[in-house]
This record gives sequence, structure tokens and C-alpha cells, in this order.
Amino acid sequence: MKHAKSMKKASRSAALAFAVVLLASGCSDPAADDKAQPAAAAAASAASAPAAVAPVPVTQTVEQLEAAVPDNPLKEAYFGETHVHTSYSLDAFIGGARLTPDDAYKFAQGKDVTIQGQTHNIKKPLDWTAVSDHAEFIGEMYSTQVAGAKGGDNPMLEELRGLKNVDEQRAWFLKYVINNMRGANPGHPPFYAGPETTRSAWKDVQLKAVRDNYQPGKFTTLAGFEWTASNNAGNMHRNVIFRDLTVPDLPLSALDTNDEEKLWAWMTEQEKKGSKLLAIPHNSNGSKGYMFESVDNAGKPLTAEYAKLRSHFERLIEMMQIKGNSEVHRKFWPADEFAEFENGDSVATFSGRSFKKENFVRWAVTKGLDYQAKLGANPYQLGFIGGTDNHNGAPGDVVEDNYIGSHGPADGTLKDRREGEIDGWIKGKDSNPGSLSGVWASKNTRAAIWDAMAARESFVTSGTRIKVRFFAGADLPGRPADPRALVEQGYQSGVPMGGTISGAAKSPAFTVWASKDPDGANLDRIQIIKGWVNAKGEPQDKVIDVVWSGERKPAKNGKLPAVGNTVDLQKATYTNAIGSPELMGYWTDPAFDPKQHSIYYVRVLEIPTPRFTTYDAVRNKLPLLPGVAATVQERAWTSPIWYRPLF
Repeated sequence: MKHAKSMKKASRSAALAFAVVLLASGCSDPAADDKAQPAAAAAASAASAPAAVAPVPVTQTVEQLEAAVPDNPLKEAYFGETHVHTSYSLDAFIGGARLTPDDAYKFAQGKDVTIQGQTHNIKKPLDWTAVSDHAEFIGEMYSTQVAGAKGGDNPMLEELRGLKNVDEQRAWFLKYVINNMRGANPGHPPFYAGPETTRSAWKDVQLKAVRDNYQPGKFTTLAGFEWTASNNAGNMHRNVIFRDLTVPDLPLSALDTNDEEKLWAWMTEQEKKGSKLLAIPHNSNGSKGYMFESVDNAGKPLTAEYAKLRSHFERLIEMMQIKGNSEVHRKFWPADEFAEFENGDSVATFSGRSFKKENFVRWAVTKGLDYQAKLGANPYQLGFIGGTDNHNGAPGDVVEDNYIGSHGPADGTLKDRREGEIDGWIKGKDSNPGSLSGVWASKNTRAAIWDAMAARESFVTSGTRIKVRFFAGADLPGRPADPRALVEQGYQSGVPMGGTISGAAKSPAFTVWASKDPDGANLDRIQIIKGWVNAKGEPQDKVIDVVWSGERKPAKNGKLPAVGNTVDLQKATYTNAIGSPELMGYWTDPAFDPKQHSIYYVRVLEIPTPRFTTYDAVRNKLPLLPGVAATVQERAWTSPIWYRPLF
């Protein structure tokens, strides 16, 4: 094992203008119409024109605006979100959500909104967002909210609009949604006014908001929806995200089919019609073992064809969200000292969702190596991405000290966050604000952001704005001199996160770099998690500390001492007196076997900071909640790099 020194001075971070050359120029506040938008040239022309002569407006198409955004060949990290619900998701509307898709995109750009009667702001805007309302019932929500819409005068919708309290909302939701969706053959409720309303919700509301809020080079919107299958209350949900606005007339819902294999077949048909799309599973922790089964839906062993189709469309998985962290659980990974992080234990107390090791992402991506070796294809070659599942219409609302809940009145008050539950899923105190997605893209446009997702050059953070890079290659020239060299060498002689190395006589070299959130906590360490399978096909893994802050040295057992803790629990504060603003490391695998399939991904840890429950308690002069972590070590995970032997 080889270690690199931590970079201790923030000034070194300035050198990081490296690959992350920020877009120095872009579109000057383009209006958001996908057909024609005014360019900066129009304003310049107007300023110089004679008073008596009306200026001639100059417009540019979206394609022209996208082309005008400069490319950064070394790429930049763009933070976003692929999993948020607005008033067009029936469960969110019942919970009091009144922000529309357009409002959600405005919130993501930093605009003030009103949530549960209080003004709220994201503080730090996102770079891109995909609103993913449930495809199920969006037609019903169109009838509910749009004046004069077909079916809007249905007495059941009058009842829905008049629900007054949480108990009424829960009873209505149980009657028309939960019991329906968890049955074998879910269907539309009796107040559905037909596919015309679904088409209007999709095209006139969802896609219009995507068009109206797109500002190439500044803020990217992606069209998407959630397919919400919940057979036997086992979570099989997917967020479907499109590369552009070549989209179907109607989204596919679990009312059309609750079979994910039929979802992939539908996606295949959309590809034939010109769409480019991918599906992102989430909450595998609550899937009751269905997410990563060893058989297909006909009960037959997985085949190479199944693996190829699934891997083609499901290139990413959501690592963490409000309903828990799906990487690992301390019960099944006791040797991993950082496995006790937002485990969301109470998920296992609802709807028979008992935890299984096979529900978790580390198990799945490692088990995929066994299928690759035996079938020649890997159904679980999954990159990592983040999201919130926020049902307030507030994408990226993840900051611990600014958290006001995520599911309307279920956790919208202090009392509910401390004593209540997010109906049917998790206790309020056991939930968390959710995670963010990061992608390394050449520019902030739809195509570039989506392509980075499809290439799995993506990472997840637990809400912080850590940036992290990860490269590997048998031909990397050695320990890089600085972060820019790390990136240049990585692209020239290796592969980035999400890539595959085929055949190597010796261990590839692995290079890692991370920088802290500029407004957040210092970094504790960078780890590489290695996975492989034994002769029985059983997943194995090892956690390696590659580089860390300070002068700590591993003990004889190899364990690195803790970084320390500066949190003042009486004040809910911390200081950056420990840790490093930036870390860079180099590692080779002493146990590398060129004949063995293996997988490597990075986990970056911050120093301890207060949890949202601690901020809540201190602000309101209440005791800390017993049995609830008072601090957290926020973190980031990169998509894996796979090693595949040549036979």
C-alpha cells in the first residue's frame, strides 16, 4: 500500500483551477424557450441603435446556445438532483405540496419559495435538475389543479382539494393510492378523466417547465419521471431520465406495467423512435430482496441477454436519499467502521421490509462480478448517483442546518421530525435530508450532463459539495505532481470513475483527489473499497485508507486513528481546526490478481459535523434525541472502476 501526503494549506486548493477550469463565458441570461431565445447581442444592438430606429431582435436556437458554451476537455463537476416530487405527484399534493415543476426548477436556481407556509431557499443553487414526478396519477393531478381541466369537477377531487389535516390525508391516500399500488394489478382511481389529462400534465406542465427553465451553460433541466412499482410493498421504483426533448407522448407508469422487464422493453421501443434514456433504481434498502434477485420475473436464472439489457438502461443507482443510505449497513458490514451512517433502521419496521445484505449497493455491484465471469455480462455494472426524494418540490434541499423536512406535514414541524414518521416508510428522526449527484462533464448542457451520467462518470455526496476524482490504469506514469497532472494523466493513460480496465499483468495504479465543500467541513480521509467474489461466487470486500489528513499513523492492526471531533453539541457548531481542505493520493493493490474480476470505488469522509436533529434541538432549546446520532461524517462516493481479466 502506498500513501500520499495530505495537502494541508487551503492555498494549495487554488492550484485546483486545474481541470476544473470554470466556464469563463457562457450565455448571457438566455430566456428559456426551446425554439428561440434572445442573445446578448440583441441587448448590445439595442444600446447602440439610434433612438428613432427600433432595434432588430436577434434570436438563437437552443442548439446554437448550447454550441456557444465552451467545452472544458478536462471537465468540471456539476451538482444536481434526479429525484424530486412536486404537486403533480399525488402523494406530495396530499401532503400539502403546492410547488409545480416550474416552481421546483426556480427553487433549484436559488429562488425563494413557500413550503408549508414558510419562505425557504436552497442557499446554494444547483447546476442541473430533473423533476421526476410519479407517472402514476399525473393526469389526475392535472384535473385537480388546472382550472377548467377535464374531470376537475369530480366530487372525489373536490374532497381531495378539501382535505384539512394529516389524518384525513393519510386515510385518503391509503384508500386510493397505497392499497391500489401495492396490489397485484394496480389501476387508475375512479376519478381519472382519461389519457388526455395525462398527456396534458406531461406535455403542457412537465415538459414546458423543462423548456422554460433551461439556460445552457448556467442551469440545465432534464426531462424525467418516476416509474413507481411497489409489488408487495417491495420498492422497485426507477427514475427515467431523457437526454433531450425527444420524448414519448406519454410516460410509462406502474399502472401500465409493474414489471421492470417490461419497462426496459418500453425503453427499447422509445430508443427505436429516437429517444435516449436511462433508468435509475432507488431505495434498494427497502426492496425486500427484489431489486437484485438471482432470477428474472419468470423465475428463471439470469441470462446474458437479461444482463446486457439491464446494464444498457440501468447504468446508475441512487446511493442515498431521505429514506436511508443504501451503500452498506452496519449489521452486515461490521468490519467497516463507517458503515453506521444514516442506516435508516426504521425502514425495516414498515410493510415487512426486513433488511437483507442483498438489498445493498456494495453487495450488488460486487455480485455483478460473478455474473460477468459466468455470463460474460454484468447486470449490476452500476455507477453511483444521488437524490433526495423530496416531496415538497424542493430539489437539492439537503443542508443539515437549513433542513425543514421533506414530506409536507409528515416531517414539516419540529415535533414531527422528532416524534413522527414519513408515512409507511421511516421515522422522522431516522430520516435524513438526502444526497446530491455530481457529474464530471465538459460543459453544463443537457447532452453533456446526460452523457456523463450514461458514462457513469458520476459521484454522490450526502448533501455536501465535495468534489472528488478517481482514475486507474496499468499505464499511469506514477504519482502525479499536482491535481491537474492527476487529471491529464488519468484521461491520457487510464480510465476515470465509471470505466473498465481489461487485462493487466500487474496492479493498475489508482489516483484519487478530493476537495472540501468551500462552505463546509474539512476532509478526514479518502478510502478505496475493493470488491471481488470467492470461488462460491460470494461477494467479498475490503476498505483501504489511501490518504488522510494530519500526521496520524495506522496502528499495528492497520486501523487509522479517528480524525477527532470539534463539534460543540451545546451550540451545534464545529471548527475546521482538524482535517484538510484537499487530499490527493496514489495507491496500488498488493493483493491484485490479474485473473480475478474486481471492482474499486472511492469513499471520501469529512470531519464530524452536527446532524440536522442536533441543529433542531439546539435552536429550540430541547435535549438531543436519545439513540440518534448527534453528529455525522458527511461523505462522497465515486462510481466504481471495474477490472476485467482477459481470457
